[in-house]
Amino acid sequence: MEGKIIVTYKVLCKSDLNKSISLEELLSNEKVQKVIKSEFAKGLRNIELSSLNENASLRVGTIKEHHTFEVTKNDFADILALAEDDATTKKLLKKDCDRVELLNIETLDI
Repeated sequence: MEGKIIVTYKVLCKSDLNKSISLEELLSNEKVQKVIKSEFAKGLRNIELSSLNENASLRVGTIKEHHTFEVTKNDFADILALAEDDATTKKLLKKDCDRVELLNIETLDI
């Protein structure tokens, strides 16, 4: 097989946050209600907060840097191991950051 593969990955840590909160759950929190009311309805009374979409949610997550490297198409079966090697070479893997997640695999024909 001729060609190359560009692999994009990110390093995962044990302290990373990746949580989804429903808008209904968020609006039921008294502290959130108080902040929203004081910011958007200052001085008004009898204000109710509600959501128009019952399935709406908010994602709270750790921002991660994306890293890329290039391999030949013959190395496709070893991409995960090669991503871990690339992270090790770049000294990205540390005590609590010891995993990688593949984000994108793009093939380039030559």
